[in-house]
Amino acid sequence: MKRFSLAFFTLCMLFSASSQAWWWSKPSTYTQTKYPIVLTHGLYGFDSLLGIKYWHKVPETLRKDGAEVYLTTVSNSNSPEVRGEQLIPQIERILAISGAEKVNLIGHSHGGPTTRYVASVRPDLVASVTSIAGVNKGTPVADTVSAWSDGSNAFAGLIETLGNALAVVIDVISGGGHDQDIMASLASMTTEQSIAFNVQHPGGIPLSACGEGAYVDNGIRYYSWSGAKPSTNVFDPLDLLTTTTSLFFPAGVKNDGLVSSCSSHLGMVIRDDFQMNHLDEVNMLLGIHHLWSTDPLTVFRSHANRLKNAGL
Repeated sequence: MKRFSLAFFTLCMLFSASSQAWWWSKPSTYTQTKYPIVLTHGLYGFDSLLGIKYWHKVPETLRKDGAEVYLTTVSNSNSPEVRGEQLIPQIERILAISGAEKVNLIGHSHGGPTTRYVASVRPDLVASVTSIAGVNKGTPVADTVSAWSDGSNAFAGLIETLGNALAVVIDVISGGGHDQDIMASLASMTTEQSIAFNVQHPGGIPLSACGEGAYVDNGIRYYSWSGAKPSTNVFDPLDLLTTTTSLFFPAGVKNDGLVSSCSSHLGMVIRDDFQMNHLDEVNMLLGIHHLWSTDPLTVFRSHANRLKNAGL
């Protein structure tokens, strides 16, 4: 009887251990959204450039917990309308591959207006739009450069020549194969042209200067978040860029170095004051960010879970 009891106890322990092992090995579904997540880069953006990833570890992190993630490439320098038209056939291919009915678009910087354009002209393809530091109401950086260009043909020619040359180099190295137009890109990010764009494509745009926009418009959900610290890590060489461009903003205006917090607002504002600069928001460069603040990858994971819980 004692031997039977011992054997039975041993079997129970083994079953319990195997059950626990099975439980802990179950794949996580924390980021498993109903619709695929589609990432769209901003100005001078790319997928991979000489080993540098624009969305450093973002796709891998989201996929690890169940998300279906796709990267897209459009002109790194052009208007949101041109970029949006380039994005549409990529979304159609993604839907054909995945079998999904719609996608969750996430756009960074100039990718914000780009994804908003797609949602406006092809709402049948889009379940949600998330704008990360989107240039939704323009930026003083573009306003200033545009003013300088208008006041000097020589300066305008220099910006066009050097800007397009850089855009072409990035496009060739990253394998994009798209037409580039830095002047159209800069113009579209001015306050004046952003206002005109918002009249044509108003989904999610706040009616107040610094409020939230409609959470749902034409059946599409809108979200946004951004950083508000131009310089975050002395070991990140790209901090020099965002620190310099932050000088274009009036004193006291919260910004990430390229876009103000208020300009980034779209739909439901998750946060507009993360301790991140414009490049930290997509975990670039190589994941170097503020040492004692929120990890950008955590923000992406939390948002994917938010989309999941919203049935998206």
